Amino acid sequence: MKLALIGFGQAGGKVVDEFVAYDAAIDGGFVEDAIAINSAKVDLQGLEHVPPEKQVLIGGARVKGHGVGADNELGAEIAEADIDEIQGAIDDVPVYDLDAFLIVTGMGGGTGSGGAPVLAKHLKRVYSEPVYGLGILPGTDEGGIYTLNAARSFQTFVREVDNLLVFDNDDWRRTGESVGSGYDRINREIVERFGKLFAAGEVGSGTHVAESVVDSSEIINTLSGGGVSTIGYATEAVQTSDGGLLSRLGRSDAGTEVEETTRMTSLVRKATLGRLTLPCAVSSADRALVVAAGPPERLNRKGIERGRTWLEEETGSMEVRGGDYPIPGSDEVSSIVLLSGVTDVDRIERLQQVAIEAKETTTEIDARSEDETAALVDTGGELDALF
Repeated sequence: MKLALIGFGQAGGKVVDEFVAYDAAIDGGFVEDAIAINSAKVDLQGLEHVPPEKQVLIGGARVKGHGVGADNELGAEIAEADIDEIQGAIDDVPVYDLDAFLIVTGMGGGTGSGGAPVLAKHLKRVYSEPVYGLGILPGTDEGGIYTLNAARSFQTFVREVDNLLVFDNDDWRRTGESVGSGYDRINREIVERFGKLFAAGEVGSGTHVAESVVDSSEIINTLSGGGVSTIGYATEAVQTSDGGLLSRLGRSDAGTEVEETTRMTSLVRKATLGRLTLPCAVSSADRALVVAAGPPERLNRKGIERGRTWLEEETGSMEVRGGDYPIPGSDEVSSIVLLSGVTDVDRIERLQQVAIEAKETTTEIDARSEDETAALVDTGGELDALF
């Protein structure tokens, strides 16, 4: 799937930077172009794989390159004001060979959470290609302002994009892990899961062709219903053709057709019922896609079909697609499960409640302020009458 990746804000820029490196490392071919947008100059300077000419500093007249200080309303205003400058960078993207835009952002900060929905709305007005979002939710321990930003941004972002893929930091942070190392590891988790999905179908000349190709249309059709999506991922080491072994989840012997079928079916289940990028009730998914990746000789078609049938039963959806992504020379078999249009998500319900409470509090404060102002005016009138 050919994507134009746009990282908005600090977290978004770092993840896009990681995507570019990952795509080059696996020769995935899914990154057609990559752009990083930020209001903080130092964050752009820290990127290693997005070239300087693809880095866009916005809000210079207002924040002087120092960022918006977690103020997502200011982030939105800056994005609106500098949309022409952003468009200037996007003009160089080879749209003729593009399947979709993907805007990546951390939803707890100011620049990304405020600006990403603004950019999504603009792109949908200008281009016919789908515009997807990859939103990274902050951990609840990161502070109230970040949770409030995420609550506000989520409602807007999911409305402006064709589908919002979500990764919840709260479910992936490890106890006792430092902030820096934690985010680096989480970024790698994000890129591995989503990157392997996007790379499926982008095969070059001389490589193995899948029995059942997972191309961009399969992914686009799965995401076409809109709403929120999540990804599950499971992997298991296998014996390679040269006899080498790399154990990740335990040794797996080269075996019979039955063993290969069982392994593939089991991986689909593990990917679905294990740790999702956004935990949810699987049964609430509207559509789904199963991708089996690994050495061609280990991609068992019967196992993939059985896994897809099982997923149809779990979701209650008849729109469950499936296929394989051959990776010659790989020493592991993996399953990627994309659940689209999920609705039963505790984390989102909590965010919506935060947004409602914040709105009620703001309304109450505004009303109190108006009452106090009116009282001061009345008092002033009484004093004037005395003199």
